[in-house]
Amino acid sequence: MTAPTPHSVAAHVRPIALDDYAVVRAQSLALTDHLSDAEATVQSMEDASPAKWHLAHTSWFFETFVLVPHVPSYVLFDEAYGYLFNSYYDAVGERHPRPQRGMLARPALDEVRAYRAHVDEAMDGLLSAGVNAALAKLIELGLHHEQQHQELLLTDLLHLFAQNPLKPAYAPSTPLEMRNALPDDVAWVSYQAGVVPLGADQAGTAFGFDCEGPQHDVLVQPFELAERCVTNGEWLRFMEAGGYADPQYWLSDGFAAATHEAWQAPLYWSEREDVWWQMTLRGAQPVHLDAPVSHVSFYEADAYATWAGARLPTEAEWEVAARQVSVEGNFATAAMLRPRPQCRDDKEVGAPIGLFGDVWEWTASPFTSYPGFTIAEGAVGEYNGKFMSGQMVLRGGSCVTPGRHMRATYRNFFHPDKRWQFSGLRLAR
Repeated sequence: MTAPTPHSVAAHVRPIALDDYAVVRAQSLALTDHLSDAEATVQSMEDASPAKWHLAHTSWFFETFVLVPHVPSYVLFDEAYGYLFNSYYDAVGERHPRPQRGMLARPALDEVRAYRAHVDEAMDGLLSAGVNAALAKLIELGLHHEQQHQELLLTDLLHLFAQNPLKPAYAPSTPLEMRNALPDDVAWVSYQAGVVPLGADQAGTAFGFDCEGPQHDVLVQPFELAERCVTNGEWLRFMEAGGYADPQYWLSDGFAAATHEAWQAPLYWSEREDVWWQMTLRGAQPVHLDAPVSHVSFYEADAYATWAGARLPTEAEWEVAARQVSVEGNFATAAMLRPRPQCRDDKEVGAPIGLFGDVWEWTASPFTSYPGFTIAEGAVGEYNGKFMSGQMVLRGGSCVTPGRHMRATYRNFFHPDKRWQFSGLRLAR
């Protein structure tokens, strides 16, 4: 397969538009309409946030960055909410400590829903009156920001429910339809060397976060990419071979983390009478051996790749492949809520499958700025740039990512030891 040109980018799904404001906001409420106030309040760890906080914070974003500066007649719902629901925007002011978000028994869930309705009513008036291009771009950012929190809300709820000995299910624990998997032998897709574009064309009309650009040329050497993601069954063989205990496969920091945290399997795995089970959003279920492995850290992914005689792809290599396939996959809109086996179906032979959906795929690339990156003026400039240190890039989206949120240039990022996201891997060589 040849390296792509700037004109070979696969068609994107229909982008989020201002007309979708009500749709995106309703989707957040739909994710939580069956939760009790207690389930929406509890925080299971510092990295996670309560569902109630996600609902309020995404409303705070529109209130703080859109309504207050651009609607003179707007009245704050509650002056205290600016302190309670600011996430990390230092330019906006002080905020409630992140580790204590689960202590916010008040406001209650119904009060947060009333806050959302208050913000939505004001936003509806603003959108009905019409907005200029700059404000439209800011609102579009807010919609994609909310979609990020829809995904985080689900991953955080999974972590919360996994701490409960009752193993409650977020969604009905009915058997999931699973397609036939690919053969055990991994097929490889070859790519030629070439100078290729990396990143989003920020001069165009398509949305992209600030960290996705500027688009620039990079040199990619010949490489091969595994046709599919690493499966649970393959990961089990790594475990049985003693991969977690053998330092020769691990980065030093990774082996130290694995030893300190006593990692023996992916997060949410447990063994019952010689059968491995996994906590899912549909409750505890037997591990499906043909589904992509998920909830592994970068350190684990890198160790597995070394054990398998391969490596993780760079984000440039991953994007080369992603630009040649459609942006479709097992996203949250499919309602599977867990990875499922990848199969070829009627997809093009000779191209990797499952690049979008199922699991985020760790890359070997650190999350740093692209050449020419500049931080936006104002508080929204804190959106991504301030986090470009000590984190690794993931690509592709997962089974809890909103379907219309993804594109080939999207850069997700987490610290290399994090496991609670739906993160997996695809091999390269």
